Amino acid sequence: MPSASSAVSDSGRPAPSSLWRDRDFRRLWVGQTASQLGEHTSLLVLPLFAVLTLDASAGQLGVLRAVGQAPILLLSLFVGACVDSWRTRTVMVLTDAGRTLALGAAALGGLLGLLGLPALLVVAFTVGALSVFFDVAYQASLVRLVRRDQLVRGNSALEGSRSAAQIGGPALGGALVSLLSAPIAAAGSALFFALSFLSIRRIRRREAIPERSERPPRMGRRIHEGLRFVVGDTSLRTVCLASAAFQFCFAALMTVYLLFLPRELHLSGTEVGLALAATGPGALLGSVLAARLPGRFGYGVVLVSAAALGDGAFLCVPALHGSAAVTLPVLLAVGFVFGTGGQLVNVMVMAVRQTATPDGMQGRAAATITFVGMGMTPLGSLLGGFLAQEWGLRTSLLVTAAGMLLSPVVLALSPLARLGRTLPARAGGGRDRTPPFA
Repeated sequence: MPSASSAVSDSGRPAPSSLWRDRDFRRLWVGQTASQLGEHTSLLVLPLFAVLTLDASAGQLGVLRAVGQAPILLLSLFVGACVDSWRTRTVMVLTDAGRTLALGAAALGGLLGLLGLPALLVVAFTVGALSVFFDVAYQASLVRLVRRDQLVRGNSALEGSRSAAQIGGPALGGALVSLLSAPIAAAGSALFFALSFLSIRRIRRREAIPERSERPPRMGRRIHEGLRFVVGDTSLRTVCLASAAFQFCFAALMTVYLLFLPRELHLSGTEVGLALAATGPGALLGSVLAARLPGRFGYGVVLVSAAALGDGAFLCVPALHGSAAVTLPVLLAVGFVFGTGGQLVNVMVMAVRQTATPDGMQGRAAATITFVGMGMTPLGSLLGGFLAQEWGLRTSLLVTAAGMLLSPVVLALSPLARLGRTLPARAGGGRDRTPPFA
């Protein structure tokens, strides 16, 4: 009689009742959780490294954030088309090793006083590029590792750990910078990636890589097919426009925000981390509400309302003055509301995309939307740095917060605002069964 850890189907994938008892799934979960903690920690550590250790200006911080985000614009379409043909375990292991080395070198250079802004830019770009590969690969790996009837539980576990990392990563990064130093905090991020490397490399099950045709389509043709499909669909085109508007303005706002908190409100690294981590609990609440509110009020109403409420929460931040005892509770509330509204939007937009997209186009549609939306973040970061330098922090924060309301306006003027309590079935077939986790 097989043991619990070896209970698998004839295909080599774990039996339906044994997902958490399957060693390879646990190794993936541990590795992905550690990787997300490393990624969310480094997203705060590197900017604070520049601001607190290198005394970076607003313009320099904008450049740093833009360089770290540039791989999303440069690589998303390429990675989305490639990962289907690669072993995801190999991709994840190599990217974990690369990020460990990059952040380890940054930590060592910082401790020795040898790390300047140019070297930090190289580290930010390297970590950002490798994170694009890892994030696409881990999402594809689950489909190859478990049975289709286990995807709901598997996705729930992986996305739950991502939400937890959104809570713990910034708080931990800010605490390490405040209590120890920025180089030590960078070393902490490197350790998370090392743990992910050690866990994922122990996965033993061979992946069921999709078969390649004798003459597979060229990369450019596959990318073009994804772009043409998204542009030709009204719902997906709207999602692209709304996402681009949001990500551009949000990237600009965050560049100003990361300067505003320590320099204008005089918050410590720990307090900055807590303010950013507040979006995590909000995201957890948003995930719960997303399963209930659309069926009661309709997808369109909830989508537009959540976007307006979440994005509009930052409008009160420029008016804040006083000690941390006064400002920090308000910042926590703002982050919580933003996280709740943002996660509601993410889940519903994901459901719209999956419903409107044929199975064979899912990866390319997702990569195209990521390219158009997240690809705007480098430009937004540059704009945020420029505005902060030319207009001052409070004025720039108000302008960028107001700009975030462009996204709900786009949604309100689109057919998505008229969606009812159920999503329309995809033309020519049933709906995609992949769960709509953001």
